[in-house]
Amino acid sequence: MNVRKHELIGLQVAILRSPDPSLVGVRGLVVDETRNTLVVEAGGREKRVPKEGARFRFDVQGGVEVDGDEILFRPEDRTKKAR
Repeated sequence: MNVRKHELIGLQVAILRSPDPSLVGVRGLVVDETRNTLVVEAGGREKRVPKEGARFRFDVQGGVEVDGDEILFRPEDRTKKAR
């Protein structure tokens, strides 16, 4: 599955790598997306995770890993550019 074309809001995600070590290992639900960040609800709190330099695992079709740099677009632009 090409997660770059997929709507990310509503997906379960795990942060595998991040420039901020406190975010590594966070698992939760994507509740918002901007050009540069994902907002993940984890443990009853929202965490803003920068896409740049991060690696994510989305729970779709058995799990898909993607580098944040690959999805570093506004959501509406990301789905158009991923052909």
